[in-house]
Amino acid sequence: MHHTNRGIKENKTFSVCIPSEDIINATDYCGLVSGSKVDKSGIFKVFHGKLKTAPMITECPVNLECKLEKIVDIGGHEIFVGEIISTITEEKYLTEGAIDLKKVKPFLLSLNDRVYYELGELKAKAWNVGNNYKPNE
Repeated sequence: MHHTNRGIKENKTFSVCIPSEDIINATDYCGLVSGSKVDKSGIFKVFHGKLKTAPMITECPVNLECKLEKIVDIGGHEIFVGEIISTITEEKYLTEGAIDLKKVKPFLLSLNDRVYYELGELKAKAWNVGNNYKPNE
C-alpha cells in the first residue's frame, strides 16, 4: 500500500472529517482499497472551507478544517499537529449550540478485533469525577 502526505506538507493544511454510522460501508471501503488501484474520488462529495486547500466531506456530519502547526516523526510514521480554523456542521447535529455526539452518531475502530463500535452511554462528567479521586501517598 502506498500513501503520501505530500498535500498536507505542501499546503500546510489538513482536515479531520468525522463520519457517521450512516456512511460506515463507504468509509470502510475507502480503507479496504488502495487509491493507487481504485479511483475513490467519486465516493464522497468534497468541499473546501476558508483555507481553500483542506478537502472536507459533505456527507460527514462534522468536519474540522486545520492549519498545520508541526509534524512529529515517530519512527516511520508522522503525526500532524494542527490548529482548528473552523468546525463545519449542520444545525441538526447541535444541541444548545454544541455538537451533540448522539445526533452525529460517530463510530470507533478497534484495531484489536477489527470491528467498529458505536458510542456508549454517558459514564461520568469530565473535569468533575476526578474531584473524588484520592491518590495513594
